[in-house]
Formats: sequence, C-alpha cells, structure tokens
Amino acid sequence: QVQLVESGGGLVQAGGSLRLSCAASGRTFSGYTMGWLRQAPGKEREFVAAIRWSDGATFYDDSAKGRFTISRDNTKNTFYLQMNSLKPEDTAVYYCAADVDSYGFYWRPDEYDYWGQGTQVTVSS
Repeated sequence: QVQLVESGGGLVQAGGSLRLSCAASGRTFSGYTMGWLRQAPGKEREFVAAIRWSDGATFYDDSAKGRFTISRDNTKNTFYLQMNSLKPEDTAVYYCAADVDSYGFYWRPDEYDYWGQGTQVTVSS
C-alpha cells in the first residue's frame, strides 16, 4: 500500500508562486511514475505534470510548460510541484498520484493507482 500526503496549497494572487509537496510512503518507488493532477469545479480531473522516479524524466501538460516544475527528492521520498506565474484558471484542487506500472500513459488520470487527499490552490485576479 502506498500513502501520499500533500501539502502547500493556499491562496495566491495572479502572478504569484506556490510549491506543492507530496510525501510518499509504503513502498520503494523506483518503477513508479508520480504525477500531479488537478480538478476545477465542474470540470474533469486533468493531468498537470509527472516525473518518472527511476531516472527523473519529466512530462508536462501544455498549460504547465514554462511555468510549473516537477521534481523529486529520493532521500525524502517526496516530490514537488513548483508553480510560478499562476493564473486564475489554475484554481483547482491539486492531487498527487502514483502510477505503479508506468506504462507511459501518464496524462490519463485512470492510469494512477494511488492518490493523495488533494490540496486547494486558489489564484485570485
């Protein structure tokens, strides 16, 4: 069993920054892909960014490229989402998630096997 605990959400003005953290426990994660996904009110959950734990390869949705950075700290079993130049349309509940099989479909929410509880990010205009 894998446990994921997020932290770091909050309220920020447009143009500001936030860093989300996700602490993972319960397994070794060398074969996993870890992702950040978000869900805005009335919308489906969508992919934001992912990182392959084994080699640190990163993947981003077009909406996140150039503004968000996903990273990991192997020693702490924690991964992060640094979000800069935030926009009101980034407002959502952000979830961290773990894909055990890492078949490469990281953009699909249904590929993820374990989820954190979610953290609210609100960007005011």
